[in-house]
Amino acid sequence: MKTIDELLRQGVDGKRVFVRADLNVPMDGTTITDDGRIRAVLPTIKALTGAGAKVVVASHLGRPKGAPDPAYTLRFAASRLGELLGRPVSFAGDTIGSEAHSAVGNLEDGQVAVLENLRFNAGETSKDDAERAEFAARLAALADVYVGDGFGAVHRKHASVYDLPRLLPGYAGYLIASEVAVLKRLTEDVQRPYAVVLGGAKVSDKLGVIDQLLEKADRILIGGGMAYTFLKAKGHEVGISLLQEDQVPVCLEYLARAEQKGVEFVLPVDVLVSSEFPDLKTKAPAHPTTVASTGIPADQEGLDIGPETRKLYASKLADAATVFWNGPMGVFEHPDYAQGTKAVAQALVDSKAFTVVGGGDSAAAVRILGFDEDAFGHISTGGGASLEYLEGKTLPGLAALED
Repeated sequence: MKTIDELLRQGVDGKRVFVRADLNVPMDGTTITDDGRIRAVLPTIKALTGAGAKVVVASHLGRPKGAPDPAYTLRFAASRLGELLGRPVSFAGDTIGSEAHSAVGNLEDGQVAVLENLRFNAGETSKDDAERAEFAARLAALADVYVGDGFGAVHRKHASVYDLPRLLPGYAGYLIASEVAVLKRLTEDVQRPYAVVLGGAKVSDKLGVIDQLLEKADRILIGGGMAYTFLKAKGHEVGISLLQEDQVPVCLEYLARAEQKGVEFVLPVDVLVSSEFPDLKTKAPAHPTTVASTGIPADQEGLDIGPETRKLYASKLADAATVFWNGPMGVFEHPDYAQGTKAVAQALVDSKAFTVVGGGDSAAAVRILGFDEDAFGHISTGGGASLEYLEGKTLPGLAALED
């Protein structure tokens, strides 16, 4: 995989460089609630502009239906990018139309333009190769060189991720290069003990990575909504907690494999429960109850790991040499259910291990809960991409840069 450093050695002065970034930031109306993904692409953009390139930044945001939708505009992300760069950033109100061509055409050396949401064009996400290729060709007309730096999208076979780098000289930006280097440390030459913490809502989202980690990890700690399917598999009552009944047989199989291979598979011993889901808008007090995980009352829902589980998980992480964490332990957006996620984050901070926070909600939680990002070994920008890499899958965006 060629990197941006090779490109910079060749010189980019006056060249139009298309940077496929990941500006898919969480929004509350017009307010960006976590700008971590924007900040992650700054080193690449600063290096290019500093070398005199005309930088064209493109990204997706959310899941619009292949047509313009004001709810998913990148205008606010572009504005925030300009603030972080400390310089004006022009914004094109379309992706391949007159505004895009005008914005790019007016760039001077060292300046930046951001295109509107790529997914406003159906060609970006089309499963039809010809439709994607046509959109990629029109994007290619805006640039001379391609730099892939949107790690959060490299697991998608989309026009700007997979097809475009096949039409232009392609290089990996600093973010992608660093993400891949970190993931190799989790898969190829792992320092042990290797502990993995998995959370989030659905166990089905993590089955592939659990399957692979059973071959690599020394211990796996489970939290979040997915824990209740594992608890059900062990014969425990889970009340009205999130449950994927159809995944119980798979969970049973994984528990058996873990025992056979000597992988320590750790489930919550207590949980915080309530008869109703908390109000995440007002964050009104929820008054949860702590119960043993072996018998959640029929009218109660598990919403976070309990205090004994927090202590247990901290102890299981204390002696680890490598830790990978993906997925919150509970409904961390509400203060009454944030303590489990906070405890895991603190355990990583306190650890001497090489610690990796695997993107998505975990990365957001670290920032929302006030942790210093520098206290972790690495905070990934791509939850889904990280998981698929760990599953051993070929990621289209990386494959395109390696061709």
